[in-house]
Amino acid sequence: MDLPPPGDIAIVVAGALAAGFVNGLSGTGYALVALGFWLQAMSPVTAAPLTALSSVAGHIQSLPRIWSGVQWPRLWPFLLAGAIGVPLGTMFLGDLRPQPLKIGVGILLIVYSAWMAFVRRPPIVAGGGRTADAFVGLLGGVMGGMASLSGPAPTIWAQLRGYSKNEQRGINQPFNMTVLVLALASAGIAGYLDRTFFVWAAITVPSTLIGARIGLALYGRINDVQFRRILLALLAFSGATLILSSLR
Repeated sequence: MDLPPPGDIAIVVAGALAAGFVNGLSGTGYALVALGFWLQAMSPVTAAPLTALSSVAGHIQSLPRIWSGVQWPRLWPFLLAGAIGVPLGTMFLGDLRPQPLKIGVGILLIVYSAWMAFVRRPPIVAGGGRTADAFVGLLGGVMGGMASLSGPAPTIWAQLRGYSKNEQRGINQPFNMTVLVLALASAGIAGYLDRTFFVWAAITVPSTLIGARIGLALYGRINDVQFRRILLALLAFSGATLILSSLR
């Protein structure tokens, strides 16, 4: 195929830079930012696996910075249950009404973010152990398979566990990477990784890495409280985006 029009390239590069920045700063939120730009220039069939690839590239770049927060005894229940949840969510996809689901999740994210923003002492959930962690991972995997919403469940749960910013990202990033790699593999099996996909990938991956590098530099300058506020704002923004996109 020929190169995309310059206007479309500019939109896609802007989306990759913005999404990469948010991903580098917070470790989540890539898809919601990128798709707001990319769906103006390409079909959803191309945009979905492209989001997975570019997001994984950004995660890989930032892993050395947050590696101290990765604790495998804590992480493996999320990963194992999430990997089981993705195909389950895909199985439910045919019977799913996405609009009510997105509206419900959006309302939940907004209410949670508003509540957590105003409480003086955020609650800490210490019970449940690995069983509770695995349930959250399963929920994130199912939501990822159904509606590409793998991020909110582990993000909220890591906050409720009272983890530091590095510990939160030590869960969120490996978990999201696992789900996204599975989604990308599914797209490849389905035949969606065509020449158009690879042309766009050559444009979005480098742009994403630049944006993620800038976001990661800012991440190193914020403390745990500021990181919590950024995540709450991002969750609220994600909720509003889900609601608005469902009502169109």
